[in-house]
Amino acid sequence: MTTIRDVARLAGVSISTVSLALNSPKRVGAETLDRIQQAIKSTGYRIDPVAQTLARGRSSLIGFVSANLGNMFFGDIRREIEHQALDHGYFVLIADSSGRADLERALLERLEAQKIAGIALAANGRGEEYATFLRDFKTPIVMFDQKVEGAERDFVGSDNPLTTTILTEHLLQLGHRRIGFISGPSGLHTADERLKGFMNTMAGAGVDIDPSLVVEGGYTRTGGHAQAMRLLTRRDRPTAIIGANNMTGLAALQVMQEMGFRCPDDVSLAMVDDVPWSNVITPRITMVVQDAQKLGELTAQRLLTRIASPEGAAAPPEDFILTPRFVRGESTRRL
Repeated sequence: MTTIRDVARLAGVSISTVSLALNSPKRVGAETLDRIQQAIKSTGYRIDPVAQTLARGRSSLIGFVSANLGNMFFGDIRREIEHQALDHGYFVLIADSSGRADLERALLERLEAQKIAGIALAANGRGEEYATFLRDFKTPIVMFDQKVEGAERDFVGSDNPLTTTILTEHLLQLGHRRIGFISGPSGLHTADERLKGFMNTMAGAGVDIDPSLVVEGGYTRTGGHAQAMRLLTRRDRPTAIIGANNMTGLAALQVMQEMGFRCPDDVSLAMVDDVPWSNVITPRITMVVQDAQKLGELTAQRLLTRIASPEGAAAPPEDFILTPRFVRGESTRRL
């Protein structure tokens, strides 16, 4: 059976250099790394993950836990984290919590039991008890998209109040005053922040908010469809709707089409986040877009820094907040 000693002998380097090349390839010179890779190929050497975990005290795996892997936004973030992890000798283990805090907690505990190196987490748990659980968790965690206040962990996200501030200001400038808002789950970081952006912008413009036009769609297509139907079957329906994420925005457009409304002639629509093939959806939806690739890149970089050294692990937690981008479509019009 081929061993790491055989690789080191053929490449003309020490065993520790081969180990460094396997675990942190960017820390090895290009010429040496090439010799080691050729030696691995020639000898047919295969890494023993169990032995590697025992030697490191942790595995070469990074966990990725989020609530909805079917959402393109999370898929783009996951893809960038995978690329960054592979460049540093780590593989990504993916888990979907389905938005359930109890399942999310169980997944985190299972990953920790496997001595996983670190975890990128879009948290759905909330409250002080859950913040304490995350704060006391031994494995490095970097939160992205969803933040748990009091967890004292790094956070990478977008300026969520700004996402809906931009959309609300856009609709107000077009003359809309009765604006329906389909929010995410109450208590969830992004949902609360986006609702705050909408409410504050309306109030700042001196526009009275009809509370019955603010409904909770749960960030799901099913919930968004039900709430859009509720808004659009009213006799005094809103002249415009904001979906707090892409699922609820698409659901609102679906309801408009099912009920025979023309968008934007009858009802304007705007939403947070893009969707696949958005350029072929009619009408093209006005939206605010988050930089998912950059979010994934920053999350991975911060997590790898936490994993790399005791100094990195001990550094105080930081927030990294990105500015979203407005994309004007054809789904909004002036009254």
